[in-house]
Amino acid sequence: MLIALLVACAGAVSAHHMEKESIQKRTKPSGEVYRVGDDVPVSKPPVVETSGPRSGEEVYTAKCAMCHGAGIAGAPKVGEASAWTDRIAQGNDILFEHAIKGYQGSAGFMPAKGGCADCSDEEVIAAVEHMLEMLK
Repeated sequence: MLIALLVACAGAVSAHHMEKESIQKRTKPSGEVYRVGDDVPVSKPPVVETSGPRSGEEVYTAKCAMCHGAGIAGAPKVGEASAWTDRIAQGNDILFEHAIKGYQGSAGFMPAKGGCADCSDEEVIAAVEHMLEMLK
């Protein structure tokens, strides 16, 4: 008796999956096909709001500290004034240019914007200024 009841219930559940509406729902196309000349709807990209440019400290912490905190690949370590002396002597414009555009020197390699593809030039400059402040 119990087995007959289970078989009957299982059949009822299975029957739902065989209903036309259920089949259409499961097999409906996931996209649309358009031909040349069709009016194609255009979706708008999502609006991303930012709170403005990141501070030099934020950029340094998120992007620069890995190399400049440990001196990786010849990066001058923050806090070691002697590592920065020759660079500072060239002037801020050169420091900023090397940080933004990248630089290959005898001491090592600085990738453009430190590899921070989403950093603006202004944010990179703020990060360099922050590192220079930390030398004082």
